[in-house]
Amino acid sequence: MNAMKRFTCLLFLSFLLSIVSVSAQRKDIYIKNEWKFAKGDTKEASAVNFNDNKWQSVSVPHDWAIYGPFNRNNDLQNVIITQNLEKKASAKTGRTGGLPYVGVGWYRHAIDVSDIDLDRQSVTLLFDGAMSEAEIYVNGEKVMFWPYGYNSFFVDITKSLRKGEKNILAVRLENKPQSSRWYSGAGLFRNVHLITTEKVHVPVWGTYVTTPHVSASLASVCLKTRIENLPQGDVKVITEILAPSGKVVAVKENVSAMINQTDFTQHFTVLNPELWSPESPSLYQAVSKIFIKDSLVDKYTTRFGIRSIEFIPDNGFYLNGHSCQIKGVCMHHDLGALGAAVNKEALRHRLSMLKDMGCNALRTSHNMPAPELVELCDEMGIMLMIEPFDEWDKAKCENGYHRYFNDWAEKDVINMIRHYRNDPSVIMWSIGNEVPTQSSKAGFKVAEYLQNICHREDPTRPVTCGMDQVSSVLNNGFAALLDVPGFNYRVGRYIEGYNKLPQNMILGSETVSTVSSRGVYKFPVEKKADAQYSDHQSSSYDMESCSWSNLPDYDFAMQEDHPWAVGQFVWTGFDYLGEPSPYDTDAWPSHSSLFGIIDLAELPKDRFYLYRSQWNKESHTLHVLPHWTWPGREGKITPVFVYTDYPSAELFINGKSQGIRYKNDSTVFNRYRLMWNETVYKPGQIKVVAYNKDKQPVDSTIVSTAGKPDHLLLTTDKQTIKADGEDLIYVTVSVVDKNGILCPSDDRLINFKVEGKGTFCAVANGDPTCIESFQGSKMHAFSGMLTAIVRSNTESGDIVIKASAKGVKEGTIRITSKLN
Repeated sequence: MNAMKRFTCLLFLSFLLSIVSVSAQRKDIYIKNEWKFAKGDTKEASAVNFNDNKWQSVSVPHDWAIYGPFNRNNDLQNVIITQNLEKKASAKTGRTGGLPYVGVGWYRHAIDVSDIDLDRQSVTLLFDGAMSEAEIYVNGEKVMFWPYGYNSFFVDITKSLRKGEKNILAVRLENKPQSSRWYSGAGLFRNVHLITTEKVHVPVWGTYVTTPHVSASLASVCLKTRIENLPQGDVKVITEILAPSGKVVAVKENVSAMINQTDFTQHFTVLNPELWSPESPSLYQAVSKIFIKDSLVDKYTTRFGIRSIEFIPDNGFYLNGHSCQIKGVCMHHDLGALGAAVNKEALRHRLSMLKDMGCNALRTSHNMPAPELVELCDEMGIMLMIEPFDEWDKAKCENGYHRYFNDWAEKDVINMIRHYRNDPSVIMWSIGNEVPTQSSKAGFKVAEYLQNICHREDPTRPVTCGMDQVSSVLNNGFAALLDVPGFNYRVGRYIEGYNKLPQNMILGSETVSTVSSRGVYKFPVEKKADAQYSDHQSSSYDMESCSWSNLPDYDFAMQEDHPWAVGQFVWTGFDYLGEPSPYDTDAWPSHSSLFGIIDLAELPKDRFYLYRSQWNKESHTLHVLPHWTWPGREGKITPVFVYTDYPSAELFINGKSQGIRYKNDSTVFNRYRLMWNETVYKPGQIKVVAYNKDKQPVDSTIVSTAGKPDHLLLTTDKQTIKADGEDLIYVTVSVVDKNGILCPSDDRLINFKVEGKGTFCAVANGDPTCIESFQGSKMHAFSGMLTAIVRSNTESGDIVIKASAKGVKEGTIRITSKLN
């Protein structure tokens, strides 16, 4: 067929699709509102006529535990943490956040089937996640059990529904004590979907897109589709490929002879494709329409990207044929003050901060992510390593996943991969994190079992595993088996691993674990491991880590010096609830991590700028620490650090030069930081002037001593939000002097009031010891700052946020909420 005829045929098929009467009734509805919830194991709660009038009315996603209260005895664990090299049991206070996630909870919802023809249509429930050990009942009948709270699962409930009658969905969830090493959340913490289709339809996750050939001039696209309840005879499937602009760039038609009861395949050629990458996250759509006797019965859209991935021995990771260093962070699933209940705008806020830092990848540690996170990573250009498990067949937690591994691991991996294998942001699968099985002689067999499932379900992506027992895995075959060996920490053994392993590459699957508290600085400034202080904080000079971890500079050097060092995932992008190392042993009220580059109030720590100075190649970084308000330190040594991408800078204290510092290789710290270690504190002003490679001044910044606290300053990163009842605004509140300079040690109580078309949602200050309620409309500042989170309602208009505190002037900010 010549080019003109082929183009004419494509236009004709597209025309046919445009004039078809859309009779297909595929609907995917979020079941968000009108849920009833009760804590406790209530008998007969699954029954249709059970009286739930006294139950709490909630919306989903819902995390029942985030409302607290915090308590030392919530899931208090007396355990040995072997991966932290511990030899005896001790009381792990705050290990799971000190929140009441343990117990049983029930949810009930009335399903409206008045517009569903149960004789002609199919109805499916899809749970994006349910924490945990979910039992699903429809009209009193148990239709599904799924133990793993992080995974998505679905069930056809058509036969359980009753036409013309009351239909009740009931969900029982249970979190056992010592079932997690961090805050898991509790409840229907992710979305629940009600999907209605014709009997003949594409099932949940029923398509699989691959791009076998990718070049600048053309891409080959392969689409495999499954159709359920397919009849014999007159069947036709027409699929359009839509470019990011929405333009149709390819069309294929399959008829009955090409379609069977299982998967069928369509091949497409896309000319001059727009390739997906972190810099340009272009997304295509495959829109498939299924016809029975020329009647449209289903329309299914698959979003995908065109890109190639390669892990090349000795050379590292290549995306679309170009070397690409993975600059990633690990992230737990909780959203700080919002808890585990997923919110897409909260995720967008976090990913935007990481993108500004120069981060291009995430590891979903140590569980399947919410689908909203993956969607956003596709759209915003962030690569993903998706990881399902923190333990396999051997326990880390008494009631952890090991209880279900043998019977459920394959089912969980299958759901994970089929859910996310069409997402271009996903570049590899991880099958586990620091699993005890790695050290056993037969551990490689379990790894092989999981890796084979991944290869079977998705042969296009490699498999890794986060390994911390390097001596064991280098000698027992475990590391050699994996497509890409992943080392957790142990950066000093990367070269050994590279030389011993056949893959000739190493991924930093989990790195660094430096600890710090925003705005807190300890003297003297020294490199320390497991440093502890009476205030339960860690120093933001970024020289402190745990006994089993290290400082960022060592990983920067490894990645920079060795092309076979594929990249790294830093522990962690954000502070999270639980695991308050080094204050994890009998150290209440410590209850949230100090590992984050960004704290629990979504405020960057100094370390954010160290990473930004190395990772963000689009804009310059010039950041000075510490603050310069130190009453009582006059005349004492107070080192000044500068994090910058510039090669040198000069420091001035009250106008007097303290000398120029140049990045150099004399120590690993001098390579990435500019440091004045002998400077003496004098109130006033410090100024840093940055120089380029030609030694010309090109940038400067000033840090001044704060005066008396004067007023509250409210700022936000956006002035308008969507009036959809879901959008969020993050408001930073700072205690400042009359010149707007932060008062960095102020900890006064701040009260909030929201007026207009919004609702106060939560507040956080980033203090890992603070046990004030996230939902209360007041909280003490930490290091002079905190963050208030406000949600829009469904009306357009102004939202006015007011903050007040004793002894300072009130602060106000006005935000506009708009209907789409």
